Amino acid sequence: MTSPDHMPASRLQLAPGPWLTLLDGLCARFPQIAREVWLDRFARGRVQDAGGGVLGVDAPYRVGMEVRYFREVPDEPAIPFEAHIVFADADLVVADKPHFLPVMPAGRFVAETLLARLQAQLDNPELVPLHRIDRETAGLVLFSARPDTRTLYQTLFRQRGIEKQYEAVAPPLPGLSMPHVRRSQLRAGEPFFRMCEAEGAPNSHTHIDVIERRSHVWRYALQPITGRKHQLRVHMAALGAPIVNDSLYPVLRAPAPEDFSRPLQLLAKSLRFVDPIDGTLREFESGLTLSID
Repeated sequence: MTSPDHMPASRLQLAPGPWLTLLDGLCARFPQIAREVWLDRFARGRVQDAGGGVLGVDAPYRVGMEVRYFREVPDEPAIPFEAHIVFADADLVVADKPHFLPVMPAGRFVAETLLARLQAQLDNPELVPLHRIDRETAGLVLFSARPDTRTLYQTLFRQRGIEKQYEAVAPPLPGLSMPHVRRSQLRAGEPFFRMCEAEGAPNSHTHIDVIERRSHVWRYALQPITGRKHQLRVHMAALGAPIVNDSLYPVLRAPAPEDFSRPLQLLAKSLRFVDPIDGTLREFESGLTLSID
């Protein structure tokens, strides 16, 4: 579901609570959003039921009801880079995402996301990402274009039926025999948005090889066998070769104004899988490149 300005809707299923009106319930659920903001959203038809029907400000609070609302971020930062569609049919869309563009709405980004842009470009509110890559990472992202076949593609990811290849630029590792396999236990770290390696049975697995060697940096081929959050970034940093321009690993840098001249040198380069609908071998490659100079 999208609004008239093509913004994707957020969904909320109403939990048990004492509120008589939906307005009161939303104000309690999102205390950081002023009541006046919710009143304005109701007035502009930006609070809806599951079918897209506009809800009034006096709508009753009904436990279990699905509500769709449209987030708005004042002074949302503009991302001055465009995504490109690599492939599109009735069931699947493959996009080549630039650095800095989020895949999904979150935090200070709603309109400036890959999902919102593609929904508007393709006029398809049913688009849903089948996986995600970090905002800082560039490269290929797969989207399901219609609900009827979505589960087939989601199953591919659950069963590790999609071969993903990444490239990264990072310092040399001359003392490490290549190709190398990194396995470790990844857990949430501090702050909450960082990951860390910890004692315990490995739950992350990455194949690492070298594509190109320069004196100061190497270009690496990374194949994540598992898909843990920040897996490639953590594994490279743990080996002593943090990816160039990584602001999170191995140490967290102080927040700074967006610097579009220093993109994280990590690229989701290719995807390969057997299409579950017709058995066709699908192979896609990003047209983007990393800077190794």
